[in-house]
Amino acid sequence: MKKYAFLIFILVSLLSCEKDITFNLKNAPDVLVVDGNIENGRPPEVMLTQSLDFFNTLTADQLANSFVHNAMVTISNGITTHQLKEYSITLPSGYKAFRYSIDSSNLATAFLGQINTHYTLHIKSAGKDYEATTFIPSLGKKLDSMWWAATPFPKEADDVAVMIQVTDPPGLGNYIRYFTKINNEPFLPGRNSVADDQVIDNITYRLQLEPGLDRNLPKPKENPSFKKGDVVTLKVCNIDRDAYDFFSTWEFAFNSIGNPFSQPNKVMGNVSNGALGAFYGYGAIYKTIVIPK
Repeated sequence: MKKYAFLIFILVSLLSCEKDITFNLKNAPDVLVVDGNIENGRPPEVMLTQSLDFFNTLTADQLANSFVHNAMVTISNGITTHQLKEYSITLPSGYKAFRYSIDSSNLATAFLGQINTHYTLHIKSAGKDYEATTFIPSLGKKLDSMWWAATPFPKEADDVAVMIQVTDPPGLGNYIRYFTKINNEPFLPGRNSVADDQVIDNITYRLQLEPGLDRNLPKPKENPSFKKGDVVTLKVCNIDRDAYDFFSTWEFAFNSIGNPFSQPNKVMGNVSNGALGAFYGYGAIYKTIVIPK
């Protein structure tokens, strides 16, 4: 009887400890969001937007109005500094996106990305200064080969698998990010698009390639297979540690949306003065295969 009385006491104690907790969530001030990159053989590209409230219902108009205009954006390779120019891009929806890239009227100081080079990005907007640095690593990760094969459990009759063989160079600290392009679609990053070499250092390995994911869709289409007749291009980017930290934490946050059991996460950007986002370098290589029908 004493045993049951003790259990009843514990239950009553726990119930009496219940308390309603109310969070007073305040709107945070808008901050600058930076998405900047430079790739070997390509010009720098920088998109600047203002952050939006987390609980807002996003609309196309809100996104279109979030672009930051008339900022002074410069990039330096340690020898030359070039001021970028703002350009508009008309999207299929009719809305416009804006980016900063090489000023075509001032090509004397313009440059493309180069392997084994450091870059510094400086942004002046709304009276504030922001800075970020990145590095384009050497093409350490070797994409040895790429081929297609029958998938053992196809969801559809024309599903096929794309396989790759990769060699990791000796020494830890080789980071990559990958994208796939199918036919005339844009390059899309994989759901988990970044990887390090903690367990694959200095080895050659094979794996099945997962198609990239369009995160702009409300419900991104996921299919681990490609289709017969597809022209598949793989883009493998060697990246530095800062870029790896940014994309791995960003993708963890994205993949955790709606999961009440996920761990707290902070996206690790590399832009100063409280800005969100990152400036990153890509040492990219490309490989294409045609899958016959």
